[in-house]
Amino acid sequence: MDLMHLFQGIGTLFMVDTKIAIARIVLMLLGIVLVFLGSKQILEPLIMIPLGFGMAAVNAGVLIMDAHTTGTIFLDPLVSETDALMNVLQIDFLQPIYTFTFSNGLIACLIFLGIGVITDLSFVLSYPFTSMLLALFAELGTFVVLPLGIAMGLTPGQAAAVSTIGGADAPMVLFASLQMSPELFVPITVVAYLYLSLTYAGYPFLLRLLVPKELRGSIVKTTKRTNVTSKEKLIFAVFACTLLCFLIPIAAPLFSCLFLGIAIRESGILKYVNLLENVVLYGASFFLAFLLGTLCDARILLDPQVLPILVLGMLSLLISGIGGVIGGYVVYFINRKNFNPAIGMAGVSCVPTTAKIVQTEVAKANKRAIILQYAMGASISGVITSAVIAGILITVHQLI
Repeated sequence: MDLMHLFQGIGTLFMVDTKIAIARIVLMLLGIVLVFLGSKQILEPLIMIPLGFGMAAVNAGVLIMDAHTTGTIFLDPLVSETDALMNVLQIDFLQPIYTFTFSNGLIACLIFLGIGVITDLSFVLSYPFTSMLLALFAELGTFVVLPLGIAMGLTPGQAAAVSTIGGADAPMVLFASLQMSPELFVPITVVAYLYLSLTYAGYPFLLRLLVPKELRGSIVKTTKRTNVTSKEKLIFAVFACTLLCFLIPIAAPLFSCLFLGIAIRESGILKYVNLLENVVLYGASFFLAFLLGTLCDARILLDPQVLPILVLGMLSLLISGIGGVIGGYVVYFINRKNFNPAIGMAGVSCVPTTAKIVQTEVAKANKRAIILQYAMGASISGVITSAVIAGILITVHQLI
């Protein structure tokens, strides 16, 4: 037995195209870097650590399947025929989780349940106009990238799926891409999560560039009440869920899970709250991140169609961040300069990351400025807005 067959991870590097071999090495190193960046809190650790491990492991653990092919025993995202699927379910150790939770959008709904449980609607209901206006401006990347993607040669469905990255709601991106571009939903979802984690490092610089320090440190004076009762929030959750499901049935799974989580929180069912927050949300997030890492196979990411996704995804998030700040300036002038324009970036609905980024940057400019309540209102509104827009895009795509 030669060494190539004894140590197949190394041996398979010499059995594939040079580009694939180089990409495998690069992705292994990148996975290791992401783990360390996550552990240092430079990038989001909840996503980056399991994702980095999966990325490094899947590109290292390539073995010889037969005399002419190589592969892994992690999972096969492309298998679809019943007989082949039943066979691979007995071999690939992550295939059951992928097939029964990831590829049908269930894992996105579980995460939305968890997000609902940790969502406090007080800020949205205290500042509804401001919150929704900022959220709409922060969808600018979606509206710009959609026609741009079509101009770059993507189909309308593919362009719409990629454009939803600008909404910065990764579970929703997964759900939308499954509906509009199932052939590309793996790279679209991988890119969405990679970029959303990178916003943790990139958005502070964008905020400093767009909002001068004196404005970033401004204090918002308000006389509005913020003690919205649990009864009011429960009523809003029930009626908003029913109305949105009635208007946009295609996104009903996401709406129902999000508002059910909110209703459970406001009803004070602590056993369910603990289950959904500590087990379902973090369990689903962990397996989603680990699965995404194992989907970062060199063969998948070197597909020529992935390059436009990389470019458009980054552009969509960048434009959405800029759009949110523009919305912040609009509210700033509407309120006769009694507003902090930096809050607008929180409308990019990466809950609660963008809200925390905004509050951190504002505090650096002025330690006495507390704007988290406005930022959370915009961020939570962004979740609802991005789901509504995604539902409209999916519906239009199915009608074309």
